Amino acid sequence: MEEIFAKFVSQKISKTRWRPVPPGSLQPAETFATGSWDNEENSVSLWCIGDFGNLSTDGGFEGDHQLLCDIKHHGDVMDLQFLDQERIVAASSTGCVTIFLHHPNNQTLSVSQEWVGAHYHIGPGSPSYRSAPCTGIVCNSPEIVTVGEDGRINLFRVDYKEAVRTIVWEVHFHPSNPDHLFTCSEDGSLWHWDASTDVPEKSSLFHQGGRNSTLLAHPLSNQLNVNQSVISSWLSTDPAKDRIEITSLLPNRTLSVNSLDVLGSCLLCGTDAEAIYVTRQLFS
Repeated sequence: MEEIFAKFVSQKISKTRWRPVPPGSLQPAETFATGSWDNEENSVSLWCIGDFGNLSTDGGFEGDHQLLCDIKHHGDVMDLQFLDQERIVAASSTGCVTIFLHHPNNQTLSVSQEWVGAHYHIGPGSPSYRSAPCTGIVCNSPEIVTVGEDGRINLFRVDYKEAVRTIVWEVHFHPSNPDHLFTCSEDGSLWHWDASTDVPEKSSLFHQGGRNSTLLAHPLSNQLNVNQSVISSWLSTDPAKDRIEITSLLPNRTLSVNSLDVLGSCLLCGTDAEAIYVTRQLFS
């Protein structure tokens, strides 16, 4: 294995990404971007490496990571992706999504486009408005898809001021049994995500087909065991406990399912089809 070279940069690094090489290029990657977190001031930086084999006049390696440019970033960098050779997309803990443009002539970064409040709890303008961290992004120029702790998936397009589409409207854990998660979406889906450890082994990860899908075979109250581990099954690293059954609760897709609520064995949701769906036998 070749020697690994380190450079101390005086900031915590949350994300590292190689800049993609041009199609057909035979040259190895030489430029990469980094994002920082948990610092008084965070930044997005662009670096370049060279030939690690040669020594410079001061005794250091000529191939030592050289900082090309950096720019201040508001909040922690939660994710970082190259949109193309010149543009970098950053996801922030403030809920903001930013495109940074690299200017190779003078080696600077500038803000090319920004979606402030891309992810949020409640609606913008509400007195109780709170930003939600944007936790992940994926790019396929000119489109950018983001996910956040608000349970939303946003589709952005370069040069558009607003999201082209927003999907996963509400997400609710069952109030007394958090191994059960419920989601509703713009595509008309209402799903029950079952991660309880006492569900029999499934033949497939995904079950669809409304109430004909395999559900819990005994009342919810029987599942609560005071001796069971306090570690959530959603966070478990035990491979024997990572099976999740996903059940569609609506027999047919409808227009956007905008809201849901769950209490005990009762579930309620409202849709753009001007219909309200209610079930009082969620675990029967």
